[in-house]
Amino acid sequence: MGGRGDGIMRSIRAADLEKKVYRLLKELNLRFNPQVMERLCGSVEGEYHQYFCELFRKNAEIAARASLPLCQDTGFVEFYVEVGRNVVLEEPVFKTLNRAVSNVYMEFPFRYSMVDPPLGPSKNTKDNTPTFVHVELTEGEGVSITAHVKGGGSENLTALWMFLPTASEEEINNAIEDHIRSKGGRSCPPLHVGIGVGGSADTALFMAKRALLRNLGERSPIPFVARWEEKLFFRLNKLKIGVQGFGEGPTVLDVHILTQPRHIAVLPVAVAVDCFLCRVGRVSL
Repeated sequence: MGGRGDGIMRSIRAADLEKKVYRLLKELNLRFNPQVMERLCGSVEGEYHQYFCELFRKNAEIAARASLPLCQDTGFVEFYVEVGRNVVLEEPVFKTLNRAVSNVYMEFPFRYSMVDPPLGPSKNTKDNTPTFVHVELTEGEGVSITAHVKGGGSENLTALWMFLPTASEEEINNAIEDHIRSKGGRSCPPLHVGIGVGGSADTALFMAKRALLRNLGERSPIPFVARWEEKLFFRLNKLKIGVQGFGEGPTVLDVHILTQPRHIAVLPVAVAVDCFLCRVGRVSL
């Protein structure tokens, strides 16, 4: 099939896409993120920190060997999909991704955590669906899918502030620090902190979530944002919440910030956090 003079359209089978996503979700729930292990246990501060590092290593070995999840909260799954303009999908990507989630969660001992309706007497959906899917059309000839397995404890720390446009960086930092100080121990620290600044209320929240997809140790290509990330990283680690809230080891694994232009009358700032597992991965076709 021709593509309006742009070359040949590429067709992607739903079964091929589903198979790759299935394998990815299996790995995210069974394999410890190597980036995390390096930043978490590269150097050890004290007795509790040492204890948890040994525990995490043992847990990782058992999970991989016995095909048991790293954590009992196998989360909800959020997908970020980039579809090239010359790509034709065999079926709606939402359908393929929900089927992949359903199959892998039902085949392995992964907890079903999704309930409906959200208020009142709720019933478990029995396969951890629905999933949440964000789709972006891009240049290119393929499909890239980023999956984020996110637990309820970390999701509960999501926050949004609508600052006055005159707010300073220090005011924003103070709000974020107070938020992590008061609630950070509830979300299985050390945390990965994502921050969205600018845009609108909803896009700030979306940016905060997307910031959690960045690799640990990676810095923003925008110099002032990179400096801001570093500053908050050191500041939040001075809170000494520590590994699992015991006061030793890192409080945050990293801080990542995404920004957007904003209306002159608003300054939205959002924070999203991930637990120490950082269950994020990508596949491409």
